[in-house]
Amino acid sequence: MTELVALLSTGEGTWAQVAGIIKQGDWENIILIGNEFAKRFQIDKPHEFIEISSTRLMDMKEELREKLYNKIKGTEAALSIASGDGKEHMALISALLSIPVGVRFTALTKDGIVML
Repeated sequence: MTELVALLSTGEGTWAQVAGIIKQGDWENIILIGNEFAKRFQIDKPHEFIEISSTRLMDMKEELREKLYNKIKGTEAALSIASGDGKEHMALISALLSIPVGVRFTALTKDGIVML
């Protein structure tokens, strides 16, 4: 199963990277994560949006872990953290690893999607 977990932060400029990964990838499961502002993100592929409200690092990690648990069907997910800040990245990666789910960092380059 090819699954994508992507963080959407408040900077709309970073959303193009996430949109490109979604459009160019062949994803069976897409999970988008962001705050209330990120609900504005529009994409034509089926996906699930998980809203996070916590702002403190440990609270954010625990909220993400609880909301992501049982959402990822396989043992590994492609992860896009092109959007977001370090605190959001740490909380998301820590939450995924504690589920446990392996992550493969994913980016869109001029050559297409790359798994790092």
